[in-house]
Amino acid sequence: MRFKLICLLICSSLFFTHCTNEVKQRQESSAWVMPEAGTSVNLGDSVNLELELNEKADSVVYFADGLKLKKAADEKLVTIPTQDLPLGIKAITAKIYRGQSEPEEISTNIVLKSTLVPQKYGFIVQQVFKHDTSSYTQGLEFHNGYLYESDGLAGESSLRKTVLSSGKVLQLTKVRDELFAEGITIFGDKIFMLTYQNNVSLEYDLNSLKLIREFPSQYQREGWGLCNDGKVIYCTDGSNTIYVLNKDTYMQENSIEVYDQNGPVRELNELEFIDGRIFANIYNSNRIVMIDPGNGQVTGEVDLSDLYPDEIRPMKDYDGFVLNGIAWDSKGKRLFVTGKKWDKLFQIKLGKLN
Repeated sequence: MRFKLICLLICSSLFFTHCTNEVKQRQESSAWVMPEAGTSVNLGDSVNLELELNEKADSVVYFADGLKLKKAADEKLVTIPTQDLPLGIKAITAKIYRGQSEPEEISTNIVLKSTLVPQKYGFIVQQVFKHDTSSYTQGLEFHNGYLYESDGLAGESSLRKTVLSSGKVLQLTKVRDELFAEGITIFGDKIFMLTYQNNVSLEYDLNSLKLIREFPSQYQREGWGLCNDGKVIYCTDGSNTIYVLNKDTYMQENSIEVYDQNGPVRELNELEFIDGRIFANIYNSNRIVMIDPGNGQVTGEVDLSDLYPDEIRPMKDYDGFVLNGIAWDSKGKRLFVTGKKWDKLFQIKLGKLN
């Protein structure tokens, strides 16, 4: 009995000491004075960072999403610029160094937004081509004089190569019925394809359109659009985020949050990389936006509502038969657009509006 009592007293003492240490640790933790978590900041404005330290520090180093911003010697207010940061939610972390001990680390966050009003563009139609109405267009690419197109819907999906001048399908590879094909991009001698909700990616041989391999996607999210800039691949999932993938492994390396002056730009769909900017269809709209891949800012936009209005299209705008598909002839500087199940593909030229 005496032994049990001693054990009980020891356990109680240890528990009390543990709790006391936890309370003491919480009381002594450093804290952010500013910014408050969730504070909105306009791109280009400076942000004031201020800490309340529990004890004197040798130095404090500030980071935004892991990127080093500034080093300070104490808890005095520090000002950092934002013009070189990407848009969206930024985790702001302070690492507080004292002697040889591990640094204390505390975090807050800001939401970096755009105030830039995108440049508006008009368009003229330069040429009209035939387009196969059996294609529920998901991805569109121009390469070496031919169009390559991914055609969606479960049980109907395919990858095809077509003649621009006539719309004739030269090659067609059926995608297995269980899969819903989405965007494509051409890299070297391969075509990379996403699927919608199957969490599967596909790789094809560019010349034969034969399937090379099918593999699980890295993340459990929807697949929408693809493009590349010759160095990395850009990928959408219907949100306002563009994911940056490694061109060889297809693994995610980074991400970009897209904003215009009104906030996040969602439903980013089919993509094309043109002269340093990402062009993106906004799903269920006639709007194409131009995005700075460096920070996610929408710098331009064009409204194609008058390109092929519903009332003059033989295939009416139902079941998602919307504008979708952007292709760029980098050598001829030609821009092509079409839509899901459309019977026409348009070559258009953009021009700035006042």
